[in-house]
Amino acid sequence: MPNHVVLFQPEIPANTGNIARTCLATDTTLHLIHPLGFSTEDRMVKRAGLDYWYDVTIYHYDSLEELYGKFPEGDYYYVENFGGSSFVEMDYTDTAKDQLFVFGRESDGIPHELLEGMEDRCVRIPMTDKVRSLNLANTVSIMLFHVLHEQGFPGLIK
Repeated sequence: MPNHVVLFQPEIPANTGNIARTCLATDTTLHLIHPLGFSTEDRMVKRAGLDYWYDVTIYHYDSLEELYGKFPEGDYYYVENFGGSSFVEMDYTDTAKDQLFVFGRESDGIPHELLEGMEDRCVRIPMTDKVRSLNLANTVSIMLFHVLHEQGFPGLIK
């Protein structure tokens, strides 16, 4: 599958476990940018991922630059609450290229300086101003299922 979920320095093990389960359910690769705020051996990660954790395709990186080196031709989308476009305004139907959806830390997202020059690739999920952000696992699910819908849910049981 050309879809990839990238978690930049995730902090909450249960979120990562839930995201891993969603990745397995959608045949999506999970990429974790270190440092993590927990050990992947943490019981909360395993509980959230249940018995699926070891079936998920997961890669680990020390930096975003290392990820960029692995996918130099990939289409990157940065899901942030300061994104200039709504996530539904983008076209995700080109399944010939790897599409990487990068999500920031639960506490403060992706540092702005890492996104300089890529503002046109920053997308947001519309919401009221009554909350700072949605839960990370929920945000990943919203984004990923929208993308898969646009792609016609390739390879998934409909």
